[in-house]
Amino acid sequence: MKSLVAKRSIVIDGHKTSVSLEDAFWTSLKEIAQQTNETLSQLVAAIDHNRTQGNLSSAIRLFVLARYQAEAIRRQGYAEPVARAAA
Repeated sequence: MKSLVAKRSIVIDGHKTSVSLEDAFWTSLKEIAQQTNETLSQLVAAIDHNRTQGNLSSAIRLFVLARYQAEAIRRQGYAEPVARAAA
C-alpha cells in the first residue's frame, strides 16, 4: 500500500529542511498561504517560530486544524475559542 505521507523539502529562514505530511495537509497549507498572501516558506517559518513543542510536521498539522476549526466556528456565528493550537 502506498504511503499517504509525502516528504517534501522546504527552505525556512535560509536553510533547507524536509517535512513529512499527508497530501491533504500540504494542499491545505498551500491554500492558507495563498489566502494570507504568503509564500509557503514564509508560512512554515512562522509556524516553526511559534511552535512550543513537538516536531515541525506536528506543528503544521495542528496549525491547519486550528485554522479550519476557527473558520468553522466563525461560520456558525460563535466567538473564536480561547485556547488554540499554534496559529
